[in-house]
Amino acid sequence: MKNIQINHAQKGFTLIELMIVVAIIGILAAIAIPQYQDYIARSQVTRVVGEISALKTSAEEQLMRGVTPSPDLASVGFTSSDLLGSTAISFDAAGEGTMTGTMGGSAGSAVSGATITVARTAGGAWSCFVTAASGGGWDDSYAPSGCPTSP
Repeated sequence: MKNIQINHAQKGFTLIELMIVVAIIGILAAIAIPQYQDYIARSQVTRVVGEISALKTSAEEQLMRGVTPSPDLASVGFTSSDLLGSTAISFDAAGEGTMTGTMGGSAGSAVSGATITVARTAGGAWSCFVTAASGGGWDDSYAPSGCPTSP
């Protein structure tokens, strides 16, 4: 009789190999998830700044015709936003005024309660600033560079 030697190759992964993979995934998740949440918060604030800033054209056009934009946001073309809890517009006869939006609705918890204000001077200069949310999760990096956080 002839002895036949059978070579048994390893099939599958060892426990230590699986534990190393799980540890690597855990470390990556611990870094990636907070970065992703910051990205979402920044994008939501930037989106609301864009939505409110888009109303400047309509408000400016009305002011150039000698019409004071009414407090009704529909008068300047605003329809709705799922990131805004409340919005307001206020202009005087000289053309000075503000358009504001307070984040709420489906906005993230870190930015919910932040107020974006787009203001116009009587001379026609527009400015923008963000009043930070009071919830404690706010970071000044959430405000876009052209619309800084107010002191």
